[in-house]
Amino acid sequence: MIIDFNAYLGHFAFRRLRHNSATSLLKRMDEKQIDKAVVSSASAITYRNTQAGNEELAAEVESHRDRLIPFAVINPFYAGWRDDLKACHETMGMKGVRLYPGWHNYRLADQSCHDLIDAATEREMLISIPIRVEDARDRSWLVDVPDIPLAEVTTLVKAFPKARFVLLNGIGYTSTPLGRKDGGLPANYLIEISRLDSVLANEIGQLMANLGADRVVFGTGMPFNYPDPALLKLEILDAGKDDKDLVAWKNAANWLRES
Repeated sequence: MIIDFNAYLGHFAFRRLRHNSATSLLKRMDEKQIDKAVVSSASAITYRNTQAGNEELAAEVESHRDRLIPFAVINPFYAGWRDDLKACHETMGMKGVRLYPGWHNYRLADQSCHDLIDAATEREMLISIPIRVEDARDRSWLVDVPDIPLAEVTTLVKAFPKARFVLLNGIGYTSTPLGRKDGGLPANYLIEISRLDSVLANEIGQLMANLGADRVVFGTGMPFNYPDPALLKLEILDAGKDDKDLVAWKNAANWLRES
């Protein structure tokens, strides 16, 4: 069993994405023996109105709810975000939100972002934060959106101990409080592996040792990324079967309340 916590459907304004429909993504998942995936709208990252992307996503996954788990992209800088969140949760059945502060003109420290986290937490929705969307070398000359500083994420997870965060597309956690035993942070966040090293620096192994195997989850970044590197990291991970199962699917299933 494998659950991918980091996948997307839809289009991206600055590059062509392959396997970005439900049918084609599921075909790729079958080829790679990935059972379920958490998906959000890639289109909503660059749409002025993110809710249009959420509506497209909901329609796309409607016939595949057994395998595709939709997360909403919510922009707290938009005046109607509370209505968007309500519709995504109550009408579209989305289990979490994804935040893109650099793309949507706000910061994690802004009060509007804090209000969104409070509202999502009250609904028991997960909050996933992609540290980046693309490698800087692949970005269009039209945009300059830097990675979210891990120091800002550290401050956020500490300020909201009742929220549940999933950190995507990140690296370098072990040099920050987020990845250390003595970090002094609540156990309210999971770290996804798609950018992490499992051999040379062995950041995955260090995180499992420092935080526990129950704090790390599998993800690929499809269709922005090929799934094979993440699958290889899981395969060669120096850990027992029980710990590998936690990373591969059990942690995700527990937080998502998936059977």
